[in-house]
Amino acid sequence: MLGLYVIFFTLFSTLTINFFLKKKNLLLDKKYSSHKSLANNNEVPLSGGLIFLLSLLVFYKNEFYQFKIILLSIFFTGILSDINFISSPIKRILIQTFVICLYLYLIPTYIYSIRWDFFDYYLQNSYVGYFFTLFCLVILINGSNFMDGLNILVVGYFLTITYIILHLSNNFNLELDFYLVKIILATLLVILVFNFFGLLFLGDSGAYLISFVIGYIMIHFAHDNNRVVSPYFIACMLWYPAYENLFSIIRKKFNKNSATNADTLHLHQLLYIFVKNKLSYSKKIINTLTGFLVIFFNLPILIIGVKNFNDTKILILLTISSIIFYNFIYYYLKNKNRTI
Repeated sequence: MLGLYVIFFTLFSTLTINFFLKKKNLLLDKKYSSHKSLANNNEVPLSGGLIFLLSLLVFYKNEFYQFKIILLSIFFTGILSDINFISSPIKRILIQTFVICLYLYLIPTYIYSIRWDFFDYYLQNSYVGYFFTLFCLVILINGSNFMDGLNILVVGYFLTITYIILHLSNNFNLELDFYLVKIILATLLVILVFNFFGLLFLGDSGAYLISFVIGYIMIHFAHDNNRVVSPYFIACMLWYPAYENLFSIIRKKFNKNSATNADTLHLHQLLYIFVKNKLSYSKKIINTLTGFLVIFFNLPILIIGVKNFNDTKILILLTISSIIFYNFIYYYLKNKNRTI
């Protein structure tokens, strides 16, 4: 019944909030940077993050009030970016870092093992563990924000991961916050439908918040099942947004560009341009289709990962192979787009 309650609440909230935002001309996608207008030129409500936040605040009865403080802080950091109040990427990262440090202080949880003795020795030091966890969450949040720009991509990706860990936990009797995961699944399902038709976007507030909550769940999932679940299962599930961020930084530095400047050279953007030049459909259809293609690209990786969730060697090999394949597709598309 919880899922139905969440679905009805999220549906009602979405219709109400979108109507209000459009009527008042508030929190609409104003395309403050060129990469945001690549696949869509319409002023669509950036309501995905607000809807996701409301669902968590209403239904998730977490005894730690600190968790809700962190959710609100992450959300409002994204809102300040969405309305272009904080336009500097450096300032956004600094605020994210502060909020995540606050989270690690209020709810002490950190990554303490990656099953590599050399690094695990240092991770036993809580300060090193906190710093490594901070680094991973910042990479995940910003990588997810880089992904956001195509319909269904971020929502569909994290919806898939959430379903995978729920399925895995049910089948193998693993520890999981089932209540929170079911709320997320139901909420993201409704957001996905609206995002599919381009009726709402996540915005930075949605991308930040959803990726942070998924990161929070995955860290606790790895902790609670550390004897059974390999930490590289988490890396395999989240490799795409993380590598999207790291590859972007390396690529820009290699080309002697600022790592903080937005561009339209991410993999999903190159794929969008390639598909748009091959098919004579509307921009909205190409947008959603490209989002599907990127998720479809990740599905075999996620499926193989979940079937080997406790095999560190296979998971490492799978993640490395995925990165190599990503690079191959990236440079193939980049060269193809030059010749079109």
